[in-house]
Amino acid sequence: MLKKFGVQGVKVQEIVSLDDEILAFLPRPVYGLIFLFKWIEEDSEKQEQSCPKGVWFANQTINNACASVALLNIVNNVPSIDLGESLHAFKMFTANFTPALRGDAIGNFDFVKEVHNSFARQKTETQSIGRKMDMLNADLLLKNEATAKKGKKRTTDQDESEGGFHFIAFMPIDDQLWKLDGLERQPMSLGSVQGDWLSQAKPDIEARMAQYEEGQIEFAILSLVRDPLLETIPALAKNVKAINALSIRLDIVKPGWKDFVDSSTNGEIAGTDSLIGNTNLAYGLTQEMLDQAEQSQAVMALCLSDIASDILGHREQLVTTQAGLRMSIREEMQSNQSDEERAAARTCDYGARMQRFVRKMRVRQQSSKEA
Repeated sequence: MLKKFGVQGVKVQEIVSLDDEILAFLPRPVYGLIFLFKWIEEDSEKQEQSCPKGVWFANQTINNACASVALLNIVNNVPSIDLGESLHAFKMFTANFTPALRGDAIGNFDFVKEVHNSFARQKTETQSIGRKMDMLNADLLLKNEATAKKGKKRTTDQDESEGGFHFIAFMPIDDQLWKLDGLERQPMSLGSVQGDWLSQAKPDIEARMAQYEEGQIEFAILSLVRDPLLETIPALAKNVKAINALSIRLDIVKPGWKDFVDSSTNGEIAGTDSLIGNTNLAYGLTQEMLDQAEQSQAVMALCLSDIASDILGHREQLVTTQAGLRMSIREEMQSNQSDEERAAARTCDYGARMQRFVRKMRVRQQSSKEA
């Protein structure tokens, strides 16, 4: 969804545990958390009386849009994220809106609506858990609307027995930790950020998780992080450029140096002599990246050195580093490809195909009986 929105440089990554050891492996920075859980209404006295000026927050005013609202509530509060032309224009247009009006704007913004609807769960004869969650969330919203119109307050028992599944966001904004729940009127401040904000968000999430009986898994946690490829690919460009610079220097100070290295691990992605003008780059590299990559002081000094052993030693270190970078990039690209394939499968409506298949099976069964 974020890619279709035009948002660049971010990644959504699932969190399997809130243990510090697991959280430490998340790419940094972590822009926000998205928590999927069985919704229970918060005490309204804990909420802000109005939406702070520095917080972009939208209410969920349309059915089955809690995931889209949670994503938008995060990305619109991170200045460093490239939102893309359409979403940036939407953020500017709604800058002075109230949360309710922003929610209405989401429902009326064709660009966002088309992306959201393209991932709507298809109706098939077999209802998945996710489809049930969508239905429960729609029921919840309708009941809340009806209750509000009648002027009645929902009871805790009603919330516990009838609550639907819902996405909310946690994130730091201007040194404050915020909980952004589109079904609440206003955002909720969880206090000033002290050190690692993830540790501060854990108690609230863990308290909700503790409400479930042992063995029940009715929640999920996602993180919105900076795309690791934004760092690893430029690092690879710098690495490749350094290896080639040292190779060129070795050609001068020690002709025949290649006889002393393992040619199968020379580490040069685009050739052993020069990358200039190469059109067969891999791992997301571009010629522009290579041209703009800056050399370290150590590499520049070795490019002026006549000590072949020092140059060879540093080059071998770079080759080892490159192997790790290439592995990381390859794994990340494979993960992205898998995500895209799953997304493509989700946006495809298999309902008509299933119906045709079932009809054919019924015809065959009837023909068998008649035979």
